[in-house]
Amino acid sequence: MAIDSTLILVTLIVVVALVFDYINGFHDAANSVATVVATRVLTPFQAVLWAAFFNFTAAIPLLFWDEAGVAKTVGQGMVKMEVVSEYVLLAGLIGAIFWNLFTWYYGIPSSSSHALIGGYAGAAMVKVGLTQGFGHCMEAIVVSGWITTMTFIVVAPLLGLVLGYALMVAIYWMFRHSSPKKMDRWFRRLQLVSSGLFSYSHGSNDAQKTIGIITGVLLTAGYIKTFHVQWWVVLAAFSAIALGTMSGGWRIVHTMGGKLTRLKPRGGFCAETAGAIAILFPTYLKIPVSTTHVITGAIAGVGSIQRMKAVRWGLAKNILWAWILTLPLSAAVGGLAFAFIHMVSGKQ
Repeated sequence: MAIDSTLILVTLIVVVALVFDYINGFHDAANSVATVVATRVLTPFQAVLWAAFFNFTAAIPLLFWDEAGVAKTVGQGMVKMEVVSEYVLLAGLIGAIFWNLFTWYYGIPSSSSHALIGGYAGAAMVKVGLTQGFGHCMEAIVVSGWITTMTFIVVAPLLGLVLGYALMVAIYWMFRHSSPKKMDRWFRRLQLVSSGLFSYSHGSNDAQKTIGIITGVLLTAGYIKTFHVQWWVVLAAFSAIALGTMSGGWRIVHTMGGKLTRLKPRGGFCAETAGAIAILFPTYLKIPVSTTHVITGAIAGVGSIQRMKAVRWGLAKNILWAWILTLPLSAAVGGLAFAFIHMVSGKQ
């Protein structure tokens, strides 16, 4: 019986994509659970189970109603489809996985989303460079998609910061006659709702990025005729990210939940609610955003309500540098991975 080499390659890429999705889950688990753990509303184990459940429930709209807009943006709105091949997608995933593991090891809350699109774009650019000359590299890129994404690299965390600050102001005014102890008793309960909402928003945006890559490889390999998301891809992607979240990313939880600023339950509620809104809004607009950037901005906004020194801005600056470096470095690894694959196999 002949072995279908295309099927083997596509299967390999789907597995690697789901591995990335799993790593995304435990890398970004901190985003979903850091505040609820830092405020001691839930234990770390309880928090990751709670977050994983709501990560997975975000699959329901995609299965029945949603068009998976973020998946389409990532799959065909960042890189020109005529450039994309199975090897470009594989190399892009390698770049994203490398950067995620590197930043996870050092406890740096970088963006899994930007690592993915950076690795994907880097591999595509190197493919064009090897075939048409490196002066044509930028021809691999869909400029309009990158303008929108780069805009939201700035807008999304700022939106989280402003909303976090505004919610804290509103909460202090609404509970101005209540004691801090009474406030915390209320918000310990409410934080279960806000952390669930944030985890739902995280799943709704981040899992779609892997869905976009898998759908892209199915389209490139000829298994589907149009960019239409399959139900099994949705279930696989959301299962992988939920399992990853259950594994936790405790190095980054420590940074996000305690080092950046000190949170009480009311602050955790505001940060998570602000973060969820700031993610669901661009998700509705079909724009991939970094949940890491958003929750960091929201936590900083909540922390600054007391005084600007309540936020450790030196640490925030280090996080900012990780954000800046994520796209170019993941692109570089994705490009190198594609060059290596091309050198060894002659494939492109």
